[in-house]
Amino acid sequence: MTGLRSLKIIQRLLKRLSSNLLNLSLVNKSILFFSEGVSFLLRNKKKLREWIVFSVQLEKKEPGDVNYIFCNDKYLHDLNIKYLNHDTYTDIITFNYSENTCDISGDIYISIERVKENANKFEATFPEELYRVMIHGVLHLLGYKDKTRMDAQIMQDKEDYYLSLLPKFIA
Repeated sequence: MTGLRSLKIIQRLLKRLSSNLLNLSLVNKSILFFSEGVSFLLRNKKKLREWIVFSVQLEKKEPGDVNYIFCNDKYLHDLNIKYLNHDTYTDIITFNYSENTCDISGDIYISIERVKENANKFEATFPEELYRVMIHGVLHLLGYKDKTRMDAQIMQDKEDYYLSLLPKFIA
């Protein structure tokens, strides 16, 4: 897809999105942010919701109930052991509760400690790494996997694409 064609598609989608503000405000109520075991304040919640909704709609789905739970390493590690039988630390765990193929619903747990560490490791800012992990969770809810090298590359390309759209929402 050429850059100009991509831009025109994005412009049409942005126009459609902005012309349907009432629907967007109803959808936004279903994307919620919580913290568990950490003191964390997410900035730009409204704009991030709009970005997430837009990203989901580009995948031809609608957001249902999506909960982001920001937590610490211990909390996420305990979930990883209890529900996934993995005795490892991770930055994100996504529980998919989608009941149909038209919308996405689930809980996305994100370790703030792990995101901070990964930001340093990958020479990114904390917000950049946080937004990458946030959209990564959404991509899992959309059905993308990252267990094989090829799947991981597809997911990373999707992350990069949706992150490239973020500046249109957060100025």
